[in-house]
Amino acid sequence: MKLDSPVATEFRLQEPQKKALAKMGLNTVEDLLYYFPSRYGDTSQIKNIESLAKGDEATIFGKISGLKMSRAFIKKIPMSEGVVEDETGKIKLIWFNQPYIAKMIHDGQFVRVEGKVSEKRTKIPSANEGGIYMSNPKIEQVDDLLHSGVSKSLFGAGGDNHSLYPVYPESRGITSNWIYHAIQKIMSRRLLDILVDPIPEDILKKYNLPNIRTAFIWIHAPKKESDALSARKRFAFQEIFFIQLQKQQERKRWNTQKSFEIETNPKDISDFVKRFPFEPTSSQLSAIKTITGDFTRGYPMSRLLEGDVGSGKTAVAAAVIYATVQQRPFDFAQGNLQTFGSLQVAYMCPTEILAKQHYENFIGYFEHLPIKIGLITGSECQIFPSKSDKTKPTKISRTQLLKWVANGEVPILIGTHTLIYKSVAFKHLAFVVIDEQHRFGTLQRQKLTTKGSLTPHLLSMTATPIPRTLALTIYGDLDLTLLDEMPHGRKPIITKIILPTEREKIYDEIRKEIKNGRQLYVICPRINEPDPTKELAVIAKSVSLEAERLKKEVFKEFTIETLHSKMTPVQKEKVMSDFAGGKTDILVATSVVEVGVNVPNATMIIIEGAERFGLSQLHQLRGRVIRSNHQAYCFIFTESKGLKTKERLRALITAKNGFELAEFDLAQRGAGELVGTKQWGISDLAMEAIKNIKMVEAARTEAIHIVEEDSDFTNYPIISEYLKNLSEKIHFE
Repeated sequence: MKLDSPVATEFRLQEPQKKALAKMGLNTVEDLLYYFPSRYGDTSQIKNIESLAKGDEATIFGKISGLKMSRAFIKKIPMSEGVVEDETGKIKLIWFNQPYIAKMIHDGQFVRVEGKVSEKRTKIPSANEGGIYMSNPKIEQVDDLLHSGVSKSLFGAGGDNHSLYPVYPESRGITSNWIYHAIQKIMSRRLLDILVDPIPEDILKKYNLPNIRTAFIWIHAPKKESDALSARKRFAFQEIFFIQLQKQQERKRWNTQKSFEIETNPKDISDFVKRFPFEPTSSQLSAIKTITGDFTRGYPMSRLLEGDVGSGKTAVAAAVIYATVQQRPFDFAQGNLQTFGSLQVAYMCPTEILAKQHYENFIGYFEHLPIKIGLITGSECQIFPSKSDKTKPTKISRTQLLKWVANGEVPILIGTHTLIYKSVAFKHLAFVVIDEQHRFGTLQRQKLTTKGSLTPHLLSMTATPIPRTLALTIYGDLDLTLLDEMPHGRKPIITKIILPTEREKIYDEIRKEIKNGRQLYVICPRINEPDPTKELAVIAKSVSLEAERLKKEVFKEFTIETLHSKMTPVQKEKVMSDFAGGKTDILVATSVVEVGVNVPNATMIIIEGAERFGLSQLHQLRGRVIRSNHQAYCFIFTESKGLKTKERLRALITAKNGFELAEFDLAQRGAGELVGTKQWGISDLAMEAIKNIKMVEAARTEAIHIVEEDSDFTNYPIISEYLKNLSEKIHFE
């Protein structure tokens, strides 16, 4: 057995297990070693069934029987039920919305069951004679009554005093128990003895971290909780440390490239900013000054502009773009300024709707100037101004637009990912702006910044509130600028958490606002109802059914349309155009409206099933209605009655801004719940560690020191090899 041995060659696998392992990303022996427990059970806490009482959080072992699928009396919810028995008694088990469990487990099997003990209530299927049962417990098959020997069987370690056992995240087809036994087999082959630690020894000693062999033993077979915590700390540090090494290496390479030195005129920028339809905030002016200052350094800027929805990021970008396109390019061959053309800007947006919207905004910013602005998306191309009417844009062929861009006649080109196509060539691309940059991959950004002889300056923008520790980790190669003020005159959104009994009252308030000319968003967690024959029932409102209900039962007098991700770009644009133009009163949508959509007259938003969204996402959705000086309202509907949900949603009312909410979300739910975190490729363990600012800063400090000293890692061959393998694995995946 080797670390790179495929799991399929080392273990007997059934087809469902092969599919589950592939889905979980567990392809090799090393992948299994790095698949860490989500928590640890304690055999000393295992209880006999006869000792259970209402409210107990308990782990029990026994034989299961009486498994069947049924439907609950209330709402006819599909469910599974069964009975588990040990030598002391029996207890009923019930799983709501999980009918498949009756097929996964079979009568007569030994199982481990973990969950909370509840007391029988009216209309709940009968429990044991004592009137208690376990609702939605975790259950897994075990080879025997594991509690009789689990403490002695874990990798031969721990002996009779070893009471902790690992519990791993599961997937349909792969249980925690299977992973436990697989890792036990790997550990018994002494593979840990040949492992080379990728973290330098002096760093391990400095931060009191266990070496890699010890860390693997402690995380998979801890004798005590402190050992498990120490191992998790080490592996979290390892992941963040290597992310930082990559980011700092990218940053150093970026800073060695040549870029346009753009000297800007503060008075020209000030005159341009005075034309804004609002008074700029001090943070906007500061951001403009910082960005234009970066233009004079001789190497390309790489900066992230982060600000709440409506904080004016686009206006900042417009001012900097104006400063850029005012400059003429320098001819390095001749040593003088060129007489034709100007420096060019590419502005990339994640959707056609947003690209079109920014194009129209930029026409407003630049209509008084002799500057051409182009739009390129998958479905159309436009140019402003048109020859026939200098005040309006016109549609043109892609060939004509690309020709003008290539010879430098179009200084500003706005578009979607079509900007990175090989056919799109610039003459003097000096500045690249990427809006909602987390929607684009690293390779897409790289393609756009390599479209010229010189590397353009890069400004990424995002309205996603990101905690400082996460920003330091995933954006370690970028300088950060925050817009932490809202434009003057904007009224704070009135946010209300609505109880089910208050629906009709809120609908009446909304009706009055719509009759006064305002518009409404209704956000639902899903597009359609699930197919009950193919998908588990999920109690969550869908766009299709909610739109139908509102049309027939609530807002019969108003026009209602739907918007979601499965619609074509043409359909989406038609719906948004009608909504923006006031033809539609109510738009029922998924979170597709979260990014960038701008309808100043839409001053109300209902968010259904709010507990299904992260706070940062809720904050962004709410930001859709703060696009004007009209009073805006956000109505939060939740299906959960839990105290934790109420506390979390209450933060929407009390938090001053999105950054504060992001920090709260990180503390309460973990970084894995933040918008967009999945695409960053960071493990759950490292995401949890990102809560620890000291760890992130320590990993960053060590990475900066190594890269400054030896950016190619010539003196760190182990680090170089580890990073190479990491890059290959990420590229392969």
